[in-house]
Amino acid sequence: MSNDAAGAKLCSVDFEIFGHVQGVCFRMYTEKEGLRLGLCGWVKNTNKGTVVGQVQGPADMICEMKVWLSKEGSPSCRITRASFSNERSIDKVELFGFKTRF
Repeated sequence: MSNDAAGAKLCSVDFEIFGHVQGVCFRMYTEKEGLRLGLCGWVKNTNKGTVVGQVQGPADMICEMKVWLSKEGSPSCRITRASFSNERSIDKVELFGFKTRF
């Protein structure tokens, strides 16, 4: 039994953030917050004005990230709704680093 993160449960979750979240550095801040929490993932703008992405890592850090995505975001954004889907346990992180996709 490995003791990385004290055997913390790993999970993966997809997100979509609604509101005024484009053109306000939302992706850059999401990347920074993900890295700060030790998560892997990606984030990108959609053509319908939302921001989507996926985060993977320890379940407790994923919880913190979900709160951040729902309530905080970048300084000048206005989040109206955060939607989370496909939440699942994973054996190991499938992504590397935290990237902005285009």
